[in-house]
Amino acid sequence: MERDDSDSFIHLDVNVKQGYIRTMDTRSSIAGIELPDQSERQRYSITDLSEEFGVTARALRFYEDEGLISPERQGLSRIYSRRDRARLAWILRGKRVGFSLTEIREMIDLYDADEEHEAQRRVTVDKCKARIDLLTRQKADIDAAIAELASFVATIEQQ
Repeated sequence: MERDDSDSFIHLDVNVKQGYIRTMDTRSSIAGIELPDQSERQRYSITDLSEEFGVTARALRFYEDEGLISPERQGLSRIYSRRDRARLAWILRGKRVGFSLTEIREMIDLYDADEEHEAQRRVTVDKCKARIDLLTRQKADIDAAIAELASFVATIEQQ
């Protein structure tokens, strides 16, 4: 019996390295990132996931090479499961908020560690809080730099 893990992952937001992402339209952004799969499908082609998530086939192959997703093979075709789809959503959300692939792997691999997924929740929450703290500090630094520049421009303009 195949396990349906697609709705069990914590939702984060998404971004991918340049060269591995195509522009996402509103439909794919909503269907692929914010909402669980409504089609109740069990299998997806590389084209299905590329279009839904707005990533290239190259990106999917990269994540496969990194061991983050593991599609079945039928001849030369890759067949992705609901589990692969859910993991891809995690990967993309994690990348968007700045997690490394190593951090993303740690979080999604913990899903299989226990049935209650407590370890995954705890680690994910801890990593997200740490990321929030880092981004908050960076935002303060950026705000300070903007204020400094604005003051400098005002000084120059008054001369």
